Amino acid sequence: MKPGLEFTARRVTSEIAVASFDHEAWSRARAAHITRYWSGAAAPARRHAEARAIWSEEALIVRFVCRQAEPLVIAEAPRLTEKSIGLWDRDVCEMFVAPDARRTPDEYFEFEAAPTGEWLDLGIRHTPSGRETDWHYDSGMIAAARVATDSVTIMIRVSWGAFGRVEPKAGERWRVNLFRCVGTGGGRGYLAWQPTRTPQPNFHVPKAFGWLLFEGMKNEE
Repeated sequence: MKPGLEFTARRVTSEIAVASFDHEAWSRARAAHITRYWSGAAAPARRHAEARAIWSEEALIVRFVCRQAEPLVIAEAPRLTEKSIGLWDRDVCEMFVAPDARRTPDEYFEFEAAPTGEWLDLGIRHTPSGRETDWHYDSGMIAAARVATDSVTIMIRVSWGAFGRVEPKAGERWRVNLFRCVGTGGGRGYLAWQPTRTPQPNFHVPKAFGWLLFEGMKNEE
């Protein structure tokens, strides 16, 4: 496996609330750095983000910490009680997760969360005739966000039932990609942990996904 293709989720023994932005567990989880546009070109440092993951008996939780040096692109009247279709047109962090690592992940789940706490979950399936989207997919995901002077922190929590399975085993690998959309107009940026390298911005490229490794317990825990 090439260096940089692995995103490690750290095992924790107790459940951590989705709004625990500064829980000590995050300092011991490895960061995946989101520093390039979908094309592979380097993005300016003011748009960089990092993601860290932890997992428990109940769920996978991912925390994005984003640099924010430009006006937020957010909804004037956020809807927090239902999924926000079109959330990708505003500032948002996204993760695509495919639990079946045995083959190219043509079936995966899309999770998005915004600085407002808005969220979106979708089921995606690629077929010879095109991409199919399950707009009614209900993962039960929970999102939380914190906006500071020069940063935005976004959390996404997804229980194992959302993937149609039980807790993974330590050492298990899934497929994953991580994204950030920021800015507006001609200056809008589409950042990807693993660039998809398409002619136009497109995150839905399964063959570009990296790996999500579920790390086992550490002695200090």
